[in-house]
Amino acid sequence: MKLAESVSLDPYRLREDFPIFSQKMHGKPLVYLDNTASAQKPRTVIEAMDTMYREVYANVHRGIYELSERATQMYEDARRKVAHFIHARSRREIVFVRNTTEAINLVAYTWGLANLRPGDEVLITEMEHHSNIVPWQLICQRTGATLRWVPITEDGHLNMEALDSLLGEHTRIFAFTAMSNVLGTINPVAELVRRAHAVGALALVDGAQSVPHLPTDVQAWDADFVAFSSHKMLGPTGIGVLYAKRHLLEGMPPFMGGGEMIREVTMTHATWNEVPYKFEAGTPAFVEAVGLGAAVDYLSGLGMDRVHELEQALVDYAYERLHTVEGLRIIGPGPKERGGVLSFTLDDVHPHDVAAILDQEGIAVRAGHHCAQPIHDRYDLVATTRASFYIYNTREDVDRLTAALHRVAHLFRG
Repeated sequence: MKLAESVSLDPYRLREDFPIFSQKMHGKPLVYLDNTASAQKPRTVIEAMDTMYREVYANVHRGIYELSERATQMYEDARRKVAHFIHARSRREIVFVRNTTEAINLVAYTWGLANLRPGDEVLITEMEHHSNIVPWQLICQRTGATLRWVPITEDGHLNMEALDSLLGEHTRIFAFTAMSNVLGTINPVAELVRRAHAVGALALVDGAQSVPHLPTDVQAWDADFVAFSSHKMLGPTGIGVLYAKRHLLEGMPPFMGGGEMIREVTMTHATWNEVPYKFEAGTPAFVEAVGLGAAVDYLSGLGMDRVHELEQALVDYAYERLHTVEGLRIIGPGPKERGGVLSFTLDDVHPHDVAAILDQEGIAVRAGHHCAQPIHDRYDLVATTRASFYIYNTREDVDRLTAALHRVAHLFRG
């Protein structure tokens, strides 16, 4: 998809690229507002994977025949596309994994087990997804390292004053989200990486929410590791990405053993393949990788600056409209400081009830703690309802959400 730089994105036109919006839910047009959990797929992604299965299906890297060589070329082309999309230096800095969770676990169980010792500290933040909390808890338990975290303020930002006291000579790695999946807060990634490096620590960025929605330049960030998922950026499930600086990958032990990640195996020892293949044991998700490559092509054609511009305008509008609903409270920062995520409470109505009623109106939102219980504990909340936006959402979607929430509020007050 090629668009002139001066042309703003039209979500109504973009919706035509997504077959799922041709159907109705409970007799009403679908309003899909659970994009933070997973995004819908454009026709080009679906067709790329269909073509792979129909015309080019063969295992990669192993067959000395044309079909396998074509499949391998498409798989590695996808890796190159991802590298270019996030401005990595080389495709060899791109490791394909299953999802963001596996990418973070890979770093924790390879770099972490090899480098952390008693007295060392791992620093995370209070706004992390469980996927960037639990792996570090487990690794700290195994290594004797200490887990510390940066608190969040009442308005949903990182407490930068506390950060100064938490980052120190014992910090070995600072792992943080680029954008909160609950608060929508966009963190100053380059500054946080710089502060980590200033004390000799590495920096891991959870980019699951930012890479699909914001321009990403891992070299400008100077991040050591960046993790993100395909399914949140219009691609298929089952594949994600770990970006890492090449010298770090070369110094880390393998994550899993098996085929493809080896150079030589005898009955008594093995040597490892070059990066990134050292971390890709077994048959990879090569069809899904091609789908991810098609998603990258689609987003690149739109331009990530314009993707962010569209979403920013929509969240500005939604922030204003939702505040017309009596008893509704949005948690987190103002609209200019967040991505396209709005988590809220509505009086004493349980978020599950809110989501169930909205579903009857054809509106899909998420309710719960969104795999981020510490955030909810911080605000003394059991759960929230979350509406999250992407390129195919419109002001009409926001208006339908707002009208439905007015009805929910009226129903429960009555």
